[in-house]
Amino acid sequence: MKFTIDKHEKYILIKLNEDKLNSLVSPQLKSELILTNTEGQRNIILDMSNIKYADSSGLSSLLVGHRLCKNSDGVFILTGINDAVTRLINISQLDNVITIVPKVEEAIDLIFMEEVEKQLKKEIK
Repeated sequence: MKFTIDKHEKYILIKLNEDKLNSLVSPQLKSELILTNTEGQRNIILDMSNIKYADSSGLSSLLVGHRLCKNSDGVFILTGINDAVTRLINISQLDNVITIVPKVEEAIDLIFMEEVEKQLKKEIK
């Protein structure tokens, strides 16, 4: 699987450099998400702007990323999703579970807002 990883203090950005998120790519993505999470990253942005096709195994890898981030009190955000993949996500009702934003910049802003909110809640307690 071809992808690029951009690590930051509060989040990690994974950009998939494939055109399909299917059963050939999904296991490698799951492994990378698990590795990233066990290294302490709880906020993951997955840039899917190059993905033109996804199947059920691809959706499964997205759910793994969501679960890992949620369990570590972080956020998993998808960005750059095309119309075909959006339809698949909507049909499977994953749009009710996974956070999706149009652009990477919006995902970064969302993560920083979440981090500020968590910090404020800690200070109140």
